[in-house]
Amino acid sequence: MKKRIVITGMGVVSPIGIGKEVFSENLRKGKSGVSLITSFDVSAHPTKIAATIKDFNPENFGIERKKARHMARFTQLGVAAAKMAVEDSGLDLTRIDRSRVCVIAGIGIGGIEVMEEEQKNLLQKGPRRVSPFFIPMMITNMLPGEIAIKFGFTGPNYAVTSACASANNAMGDVLRLLRYGDADIAITGGSEAPITPLSLAGFCNVKALSERNDAPEKASRPFDKNRDGFVMGEGSAIFVFETLDHAKKRGAKIYAEIAGYGASDDAYHVTAPDPEGKAAIQAVKMCLEDAEIKPEQIDYINAHGTSTSLNDKTETLVIKKVFGERSYKIPISSTKSILGHLLGAAGAIELAATLVCMEKGFIHPTINYETPDPECDLDYVPNVARQAKINFALSNSLGFGGHNSTIAIKRYVE
Repeated sequence: MKKRIVITGMGVVSPIGIGKEVFSENLRKGKSGVSLITSFDVSAHPTKIAATIKDFNPENFGIERKKARHMARFTQLGVAAAKMAVEDSGLDLTRIDRSRVCVIAGIGIGGIEVMEEEQKNLLQKGPRRVSPFFIPMMITNMLPGEIAIKFGFTGPNYAVTSACASANNAMGDVLRLLRYGDADIAITGGSEAPITPLSLAGFCNVKALSERNDAPEKASRPFDKNRDGFVMGEGSAIFVFETLDHAKKRGAKIYAEIAGYGASDDAYHVTAPDPEGKAAIQAVKMCLEDAEIKPEQIDYINAHGTSTSLNDKTETLVIKKVFGERSYKIPISSTKSILGHLLGAAGAIELAATLVCMEKGFIHPTINYETPDPECDLDYVPNVARQAKINFALSNSLGFGGHNSTIAIKRYVE
């Protein structure tokens, strides 16, 4: 019999607030986190907007100023979220076996701002002026490494990179490590800080971003007929996953059970999804089977929902192929409509959204849904949150390279 795995802690650093409570309330209100970029000159970029975190101070999360100077922003955000998650879980670090705690996080791009800065140093000042901290700051595995250093966790530790499916893949790996007994506790989730001149230019030139610069808060509009691309966002969500036996033994609060995971690849195109969605359908079905949940039990789907033409159409098709006629009755919402696309961290922040909706009894809206698209004709919970009891939920993530991953959670029942 599979071990049951539960979620006992959560930390969130997002464009709509830092900490679970403000994040939850702004989700319920559908308050957009998108605004004009002011951290660098965007006059030559076709897209001038993003969902940024404006009030983050690493020192508020125990990261000393000197230490913060040697951390990339994605690592700072992730360590802060991890600190909140560990505190939220009530773990007593003096009483647990820290060799039985693993740390596995999903990061898509990592310290790209560090790379851009050090490339300038190389070209303008020469190789001797490149920082000795360049490599350890930039590499994606430094987030799980720094979390381990901060808390003394010596279990399995690595980063997962699969573009926008990274966090879901990381959490899926964790689910299986815990089931197989490689650890009792896991710190997992994702972090990303991709809003830099180079990455903005790259996503602009691949024609993925919205150019609705005159109305930033209206730019991310998943499933709306007039969508014109996604909006980049930054942030982190980190969780404490735990075997049920371990959580019960220490009397932990339990948010939900992490029930299943499925993953696949389109093997089709580097950026476009397979228009028939065959592998994405496979991932959702694998997840349901792993979770031992029947399609008719699903109460809510947190969609990948990027606000790009191809993704939204294909994801809608995938849901119809899996759930048939019932797909029209399942509430679906896109967290990206509110806080943009966190790339490698998207699956983590969207699991956080799904968890707070389950905990507080509502489904957050898909904002900016104004004009129905005949090819996207499901219930996307348009513009206004809805009261609902969620017992079973899915969260989808799809990434460049054709990566598909789906996570299932269910309300914890003794």
